[in-house]
Amino acid sequence: MSLTKSYNYHITHFMKSAATIQDLSVDNGIEIAFVGRSNSGKSSAINILTNQKNLARTSKIPGRTQLINLFEVEQGIRLVDLPGYGYAAVPENVKRNWQQAISEYLQKRDSLKGLVIFMDIRHPMKELDRKIVAWAANVNIPILVLLTKADKLSPEKCKAQLKLVRKVVLEFIGDVQIATFSAVKKQGVDTLWQKLDVWFGNNPY
Repeated sequence: MSLTKSYNYHITHFMKSAATIQDLSVDNGIEIAFVGRSNSGKSSAINILTNQKNLARTSKIPGRTQLINLFEVEQGIRLVDLPGYGYAAVPENVKRNWQQAISEYLQKRDSLKGLVIFMDIRHPMKELDRKIVAWAANVNIPILVLLTKADKLSPEKCKAQLKLVRKVVLEFIGDVQIATFSAVKKQGVDTLWQKLDVWFGNNPY
């Protein structure tokens, strides 16, 4: 019998936005961070998970998530939406600021207890993706890689991509799970929900 608590993500609410970790709330409780390349489907996944259409901003224009956004599930239990990285059409100094914010959060946030990394299933494991997986594995932060937009490929191609990514992550010694995800078909939502329950439940504060 599982003793893992099931959290109600549908009551998640926006808490705060900040440009740097210094502007965030007190570093206590438990946070699970969501990170991925611009336009990887990260914001859509948050909205599907929480059953709220506009909790996280979504756009066809990459790079709309420009701040660190905190969402509270319940007291001391938070989801964190980090700025998208990659090819967003923004000035280089802005892009550098985003990447600095991501780097500082990942390295200095004590309440960070798990990392969900979003990758377009058609273009997974690019250089920055690999760097973040490698860093998290090195510091023993558990990782869930969600291969998003699975509805864009055939089931056979999805299986092939899943197998490919699983092979790639073998080079990283850590707790890394990979699953396919589609916001359109709501595929993989249960996997995400269950993993969050485990991570939050394994880290009482």
